[in-house]
Amino acid sequence: MKKIIDYLQEKNIIFKTFKEISPKELGSRKKIKLYVGVDLKGYYAVVMQIEKKSRVLRKEVGDFFLLHEKLEKYIDSAIKKKYITIDAPLCSHAKKKLEAHGWKVYVK
Repeated sequence: MKKIIDYLQEKNIIFKTFKEISPKELGSRKKIKLYVGVDLKGYYAVVMQIEKKSRVLRKEVGDFFLLHEKLEKYIDSAIKKKYITIDAPLCSHAKKKLEAHGWKVYVK
């Protein structure tokens, strides 16, 4: 978890509280890491970290949106800021779709 916190601090994204939530708690079998934090202004933010060898495709983006909705229900609050860090090749259509829905995309 220290790695992701350091990476976010490089991007000037700082949280008051930050905790990891297992995708299993949301009923998902995805191999991603989910983090929920509260920023300095008091807004909830979600950080998804994806590490894989194959390309992240446009059809997978819908799964990320579903996880976001489940996470909002799980914490019983609206999530205002959405960040995703991807350590894999990224389809340009997938990136456009994420950014169109208000996600900040960081490709390592």
